[in-house]
Amino acid sequence: MRIAPFALLTFCALASPAMAEAPTPAAIAAFLAANAKAPGVVVRPDGLQYSILHSGVGRRAMPSDYARIAYTGRLIDGTTVDGTSPGLPVTLAISSGIAGLSEALSMMHEGDRWRLVVPANLAFGTKGAGEVPPGQALVIDVTLIAAETPARARAEAGSNPLSFAGNSQQQNLLFTFRP
Repeated sequence: MRIAPFALLTFCALASPAMAEAPTPAAIAAFLAANAKAPGVVVRPDGLQYSILHSGVGRRAMPSDYARIAYTGRLIDGTTVDGTSPGLPVTLAISSGIAGLSEALSMMHEGDRWRLVVPANLAFGTKGAGEVPPGQALVIDVTLIAAETPARARAEAGSNPLSFAGNSQQQNLLFTFRP
């Protein structure tokens, strides 16, 4: 297992340096409105939208847990901006992700696979990050593989040289491991 709380969702690993023009605010608003009306989509009061692609049967994640996840993050135009490699999930403190992802993970059960549509205010806001331009909504397909208590995550990380688990919830690092 590798634990890299801030490596996840920096959204710069897979984007090309010469990024195509980002979706406009009008296109984003239209996408969010249309997606909100799609069958099976739940819209939270803060604007987070999600649909359950597969229901798991494991325990529900708690906001204080570490989550082992597989994910793909895209802009609304389909441009992939980050994701895990097949068979190489990432583990992060649930509270350390972008607000929309943290909110969704704390509602998920182990084994769940959800599609999130995260408005900019719950993602990287007006500043953007890495290759994600300012004001962009994100579409994230995420599978919660396991939810672990912080103590268990740190214990497992101790034997893994690629782990960055610590006592602090904020670790300023950027690490992407791609074999």
